[in-house]
Amino acid sequence: MQIPGDSGAPTAVIVPVGEIAGAQSRPSAEQAQVLPERALRLAVVVASVREGRLGAAVASWFSDEAKRHGRFDVDLIDLATASLPLGLTNDPPSELMDVTSRLESADAFVVVTPEYNHSFPASIKSLIDWHFSQWRAKPVGFVSYGGRSGGVRAVEALRLVLAEMHAVTIRDTVSFPMVWETFGDDGRPVDEEESAAAAQALLDQLAWWATALLQARTRSPYPAHA
Repeated sequence: MQIPGDSGAPTAVIVPVGEIAGAQSRPSAEQAQVLPERALRLAVVVASVREGRLGAAVASWFSDEAKRHGRFDVDLIDLATASLPLGLTNDPPSELMDVTSRLESADAFVVVTPEYNHSFPASIKSLIDWHFSQWRAKPVGFVSYGGRSGGVRAVEALRLVLAEMHAVTIRDTVSFPMVWETFGDDGRPVDEEESAAAAQALLDQLAWWATALLQARTRSPYPAHA
């Protein structure tokens, strides 16, 4: 089990850092404005569509942890049941509208992914490639599982792809090496206390980034260029 380091507390105020005439500058009234407090919309994406997968159980456990965290409304998106054509067309098909609207409304994402051949499943790449603005200037966290590496090579590969989509990936992850030993038949981690601590640390960072980026997007559109 990978345990991340300490994370900062969530905040809803961005204060600029600088000095004017030797004194620290004060934020303007507009800069200091705080967005109304509301639950952050978190989309948890189950990347695996393989028969006999453990991804659904891992994602269900993590979704419970996200609800327990208290800052998130959780939407579980299972790619095994989503209509996700592999062939890309200029005009997205109508069956994509449901998942597209759910990604659009999300303030943050967590991808629950296994590692296949040192990388991620084709299903999550297809989901990413069908969308662009839905990922932009939003944070993405990762929960991974697999053999000895715990799926971390899939995560590192996904970071490169999501950077191209102008998403912000969270440094700390939750990973389950030798998942058939670290995850029980009851759909819960064998070491629940340690796993929950890792999940809550990730969620703390995700909430901080989701709040900061939501506030930034509200103030001005993100200047992405194709």
